[in-house]
Amino acid sequence: MAGQIPDLIVQNRAGTGKGAARAARRAGLVPGIVFGGDTDPVAIQIPFNELLKKLKAGRFKSTLFNLKCEGQEDVRVICRDVQRDVIKDLPTHVDFMRLKRTTKIALYIPVKFENEDTCKGIKKGGVLTVVRPEVELVVTAGDIPESITADISNMEIGDTLTISQITLPEGCKATIDRDFVIANIQAPSGLASSSDDDAEGGEEGEEAAAE
Repeated sequence: MAGQIPDLIVQNRAGTGKGAARAARRAGLVPGIVFGGDTDPVAIQIPFNELLKKLKAGRFKSTLFNLKCEGQEDVRVICRDVQRDVIKDLPTHVDFMRLKRTTKIALYIPVKFENEDTCKGIKKGGVLTVVRPEVELVVTAGDIPESITADISNMEIGDTLTISQITLPEGCKATIDRDFVIANIQAPSGLASSSDDDAEGGEEGEEAAAE
């Protein structure tokens, strides 16, 4: 089921236009707007440091937020644009879109690997190499999965796990059409090096025999 949707606390912005936006920035705030749905657009502002921290954390434009603004009902939103200063590359304006519970959106969902302790390949000394710790999925805003689960218990050394081998939650679909790799079980480095050496030795022996 859906995990905890992070809160995003904003303030009402008293005016619109360039003058009001400049006043907000002088006060250490980033002006923005919330649009979409069946409600009129609402002018907001966010503390600069708080917004910058969230931007640096990554995935800001693909994270669903529970937007909280004094005097208004909480609403689920997703960022649709962050305008930045062309010289300093700092945020100067941000746009959010309201989402209904039935809205389809693309979000990055973590992959949870199960049964590593019983995995056949790992028991033989293999190493789990995770290619994609999270996968971008099209999900329903009202039913966002906390994670998707990959059972690796039967994977052997050399096996590869792809997205088609994972049962996605109902209503979810990968944004990439091809059958991309999620993880694989690689041979331990010592064993891989030994195999390479054996192969090279065999080639040298064949060359000597040919001479």
